[in-house]
Amino acid sequence: MKRVVVLLAVCLLLVGTMIPSPAWAGGRGYGGYYHGGHGGWWWPGAVIGGLALGAAAIVTAPFWALSAPPMHAPPVTYAPPPTYTSPPPTYRPAPSYAPPPAATVQREVVYPNGRYLLYGDGVRQPWRWVWTPSASPPPPPPPHP
Repeated sequence: MKRVVVLLAVCLLLVGTMIPSPAWAGGRGYGGYYHGGHGGWWWPGAVIGGLALGAAAIVTAPFWALSAPPMHAPPVTYAPPPTYTSPPPTYRPAPSYAPPPAATVQREVVYPNGRYLLYGDGVRQPWRWVWTPSASPPPPPPPHP
């Protein structure tokens, strides 16, 4: 019964598209070719396209009918979430921090012929190395006669 109703509805739609209407004439009665219109003769394309789609559906229907049913994923089961117990919060006073001890900076590098001296503090004055040559050795004592 349902097939008969569907077939009847399809036939009525196809026949309804073939009945001429004022829209086919572009609303002027001239077939739509007046003032650059393209007419309303679109129904042959619709019928041929419908037949082509219907033929494709009929040809491929056996493949759909004989194909295996779609595979479904196994049902998902959910376990209850684990419960976590935490110890009650303990409150302590904030730790007091002592300022870091003053870093000792090596301000002198000694070599046999002189030394480097470091001046400045790196904050208010930039660091600066200054080379200081060592004092020349005293002259040798005079020879004894």
